[in-house]
Amino acid sequence: QVTAKTAFLFILPQYNVSVPTADGELVQYHYGLKDLVTILFYIFIAIILHAVVQEYALDKINRRLHLSKVKHSKFNESGQLVAFHLTSVIWCLYVVVTEGYISNPRSLWENYPHVYLPFQVKFFYLCQLAYWLHALPELYFQKVRKEEIPRQLRCIALYLVHIAGAYLLNLTRLGLILLLLQYLAEFFFHMARLVYFTDENNEKLFNVWAVVFVVTRLFTLTLYILVIGFGLPRVENQALDPERGNFFSFLFNNILFRMSVLLLVCLFQASVMWRFIHFQLRRWREYWNEQSSRKGAAVAAGTKQQAKPLKRDSGYHENGVVKAENGTSPRTKKLKSP
Repeated sequence: QVTAKTAFLFILPQYNVSVPTADGELVQYHYGLKDLVTILFYIFIAIILHAVVQEYALDKINRRLHLSKVKHSKFNESGQLVAFHLTSVIWCLYVVVTEGYISNPRSLWENYPHVYLPFQVKFFYLCQLAYWLHALPELYFQKVRKEEIPRQLRCIALYLVHIAGAYLLNLTRLGLILLLLQYLAEFFFHMARLVYFTDENNEKLFNVWAVVFVVTRLFTLTLYILVIGFGLPRVENQALDPERGNFFSFLFNNILFRMSVLLLVCLFQASVMWRFIHFQLRRWREYWNEQSSRKGAAVAAGTKQQAKPLKRDSGYHENGVVKAENGTSPRTKKLKSP
């Protein structure tokens, strides 16, 4: 029995509370220090799943493709992220639909702070934190090149800050929608990279990713403006109350603070879009350079083929007359009249 209690501490989310509702009581959860133990357990689970995907899927594909060392590393990275993002998109979409966050957008800010979470929402956040924390030791296990480590560390840190921030500041509903949009765009990007590594002439999925990326950025910016600019300022409880989980909603009554936050959000989204546009311009430039070089090579090959000497007829020429190989003229002799 003691072992079972310890096992539940690692496996199941802690801090469950019975919240009275109109239909009776509903079991919900809040966060605490014991969550670190649960996250640690699922970090080991994520490491095991990472190894399974690598061993039974990616390594077998790599043996057939015979990729270079650089492409091999990028293929493994994209392969792992495709599996993770696809799972997260399906899981996150199921959560936001069943909890009614999409059908009722007002629920994103109504009754803030959202201290008490349903089981599936809290479990989703714990697994997300465990995955991105497991990515740190995986940099060593996967023997990632030194040039790639700063980029991957920056990506991991950004995800951890945003997910942990939404979890600790009781903005879990807004965080779920933002993660759904982000993971959807990332899934198409890494899927396009996998297809490109298998066939370098196939870049159609990059065009699909470009459309999805722009649409998700627009939805993200609209969601920020809706929640920060119009939703949170209308929350009834505007007093600072850390014990109840209300950390900063009172700040949104100040229009200067609200506009400053929205300006920072817009600047960040603009920087993301600028990097995206720069990437697309560089890709199109490389594509047109490749096409022009191919046309130049084709024209040069045609010119070389035309410059080849014409093949002569069989035999040899003598005084402008074609002779047969035995020295006789190929013309038919006229028969003398008898």
